[in-house]
Amino acid sequence: MTADSAPSRAAELLRDTRVAPSILAADHSRMGAQVEEIMAAGARVIHVDVMDGHFVPPISVGPPIVEAIREQVGDAGGILDVHLMIEQPERQVEEFAKAGADIISIHQEATPHVHFTLERIREAGCLAGLALNPSTPVAAAGELSEMVDLLLCMTVNPGWGGQSFIEASVSKVERLRGQLPAGVPVEVDGGIGEKTAPRCVEAGATALVAGSAVMGSDDPAESYRSIAAAAGAT
Repeated sequence: MTADSAPSRAAELLRDTRVAPSILAADHSRMGAQVEEIMAAGARVIHVDVMDGHFVPPISVGPPIVEAIREQVGDAGGILDVHLMIEQPERQVEEFAKAGADIISIHQEATPHVHFTLERIREAGCLAGLALNPSTPVAAAGELSEMVDLLLCMTVNPGWGGQSFIEASVSKVERLRGQLPAGVPVEVDGGIGEKTAPRCVEAGATALVAGSAVMGSDDPAESYRSIAAAAGAT
C-alpha cells in the first residue's frame, strides 16, 4: 500500500452512504469471525471506538486490536474508522496510524490542540475526522471545516453502548450538513438502527455507525443488511 492509497480508498468509500458496524459491541472472543460475517454481508467501513477511562468513563481497545484486524478488513476491501474518545489524542495519532487506521476522528472537546492534531492525522496518512458531543454547538466545526475530512456527530452521549437516539440530533445533522463543504461526509454515532438511520440520511448523514444494533444482535450480518436497506446504503 502506498502512502496515498489509504486516504484515497477511504475517501472513495465514503462517497456513498455506508453503515459502519462498531466492534465495541462485538463478542471479543470471536471478533474475527464476526468481522468476517458483516463484511461478507456488505460492510466496508469498520468502526473502532477507543475509550481511555478519562474523557469517557469506560476503557475499551487500543492499537493492538486495530492491528489485529487491519489485514482482514483491508483484504476484504474495507477500511478502519477509528474514533478516539480519549484525552490528549495528539499523543496517540501516530500509534493508531501505524496500527492500520484509515480514518482517525478526535473530539473537539478532548484537546485544546484540535487544529494541530487534525494536521498530525493527515500527515500520518489518514483521513482526519472531527467529533462533536451532543452539547457541542455546530459552530464549533466552522473554524476547522477546511481541516476536516469527516464530521462525526454524536447522537448519544459518548462512552456507553445501547443508549437511545437523541431526537435533537436530526436537526443538528441538518445544520452541520449546511455548514460543511459538500465533499465532507457527516457521520452519526449512537442509537442508529432501522428507524433512525433513514432519518439521519434524510438530514444529510452518509456514514452511520451501528454498534449494539448490529454487533450486539443475534445475527449481525442480517442486522447489518436490514439497517443498510432501510438507509439506502451501499
